[in-house]
Amino acid sequence: MKHFVLDTNVIIDFLTDRKPFSTESAKLFSLAERGKVKLYVTAVSYNNLYYVLKKLLPHKETMKVLRELSELLHTIDTPKEAIALALKSDFKNFEDAIQNFSALAFSKIDGFVTRNTKDYKSSETVIMTPEQTLAFLKNQL
Repeated sequence: MKHFVLDTNVIIDFLTDRKPFSTESAKLFSLAERGKVKLYVTAVSYNNLYYVLKKLLPHKETMKVLRELSELLHTIDTPKEAIALALKSDFKNFEDAIQNFSALAFSKIDGFVTRNTKDYKSSETVIMTPEQTLAFLKNQL
């Protein structure tokens, strides 16, 4: 089984049905629901997901969506070392840096899925778009 960390933007695409990106995100979530892949989210993403969803939904509904999401996705902790590396990194976006180094600290990861691959050009992990991930998995499943 393959293991992928999802960038916050991929999750937002799925949860808010943000077209045209939600189609590929939905396919990834469907694979996870069927037990074909394991999808992970970093702990820092929940803050950002709450912020975006709260603009669209009342607090109670937002929390319900996040609880359901937490049952489908596996959460990666953010170790102190990931913060230290993020603070020293050349990432232009601090949240991306935290997600990157949290994912790297988790040894099971086969790749990091994002629509913003350019933001992760200095990453040491495999970076793929949702489309690239689905193409890769098509050959694996």
